[in-house]
Amino acid sequence: MNFLNVGTYPPKQCGIATFSMDLRNSLLYNGHNVAVLAVSDNVYDYDYPPEVLYNLRQDQLIGYSQAAAYINSNPRIDIIVLQHEYGIFGGSDGDYIIDLVRGLRKPYILVCHTVLPRPSSHQKNVLSLLCYYASGIVAMTRHSARLLTDLYEAPGELIKVIAHGVPNFKKQDARILKRKYRLEGLDIISTFGLIGPGKGLELGIQAFSRIAPDFPKARYLILGQTHPMLVKTQGEKYRHMLEKLVKKLGLQDKVIFVNKFLDDEELGQYLYLTDVYLSPYPNRDQAVSGTMAFALGCGRAIVSTPYAYAREMLANGTGLLSKGTDPEELAQLLRQVLSDRTLKMRLQDKAARLGKSWTWSNIGKQYVSLARSILMPEASVSEEGSISYA
Repeated sequence: MNFLNVGTYPPKQCGIATFSMDLRNSLLYNGHNVAVLAVSDNVYDYDYPPEVLYNLRQDQLIGYSQAAAYINSNPRIDIIVLQHEYGIFGGSDGDYIIDLVRGLRKPYILVCHTVLPRPSSHQKNVLSLLCYYASGIVAMTRHSARLLTDLYEAPGELIKVIAHGVPNFKKQDARILKRKYRLEGLDIISTFGLIGPGKGLELGIQAFSRIAPDFPKARYLILGQTHPMLVKTQGEKYRHMLEKLVKKLGLQDKVIFVNKFLDDEELGQYLYLTDVYLSPYPNRDQAVSGTMAFALGCGRAIVSTPYAYAREMLANGTGLLSKGTDPEELAQLLRQVLSDRTLKMRLQDKAARLGKSWTWSNIGKQYVSLARSILMPEASVSEEGSISYA
């Protein structure tokens, strides 16, 4: 099959761009052709790789209907995979994308990265229309699938729950990695991702400050560079605020900022040397977290605030969930894991068992199966590992 992925794409640095690249690689691994239509902002000029056939400027409305015409006329495109997040498309709540899907004469799979439980009327209308025109819909959790049917009126028979993919990380010995990164003998708590408001890093730092006196060998690693779009508009103002908070709390030697964009190899190493992965998102409606998916894929013990994705993924004791966003409550959970090796090992085992089926090669098979069911509905296709929600 010949796929076209529509969404942001590297060298742009954001979660959806990484997801698009990883999905493309997984579909290639499974023997299919994948081209890319890249959605570009107006802040940076990107030097795209050759698989990018079309560059759609985010805020140019006319470009969306032109992109649809291009897709329709290209005989080497059978099916489109459309990554949806309100912020990556132009218009109010990203509504320019409606012009593209209305003009398509080929089927598309809608991948829902954000499914809001309390959308504005316009946000609801945008996603409802995208679901209406879609031939298949991917939700990454059962909770999102229920919202799509109950709130956005998406046809249940079109929805498949397919987990967020994770790289096939090579398992490594934590002691060797700690020695490599000069963290030998320390208890490592980490959080990773592109840094910006809404990630809850202030909460993470405040929680860590409460355990630091009792765990002198504990260190908190904040892994990742500031989001490039934030740097362009505000510089490093947010990171400097975090650094000031660390200094105010007297944690300069205990909170370590790794200010760089980590590739999969380096990220895997940092995750495997982590004793506790902390996911402190303050927004309870956060539908998906690629960073938590990665931590689960590496079988890490996880402490998290109770946002939507965490509540579903960490159910049944897979991780420890706070009841809210109180830093003292998060600190108590961190204390539990750091002081109880048996608990840490149990959490790691449960996380690894959940995450092992999420490698991108397996996730790619599920997208292929869904695409085949759309293009060849007469064929009986086994949905290997995916879950229908009707």
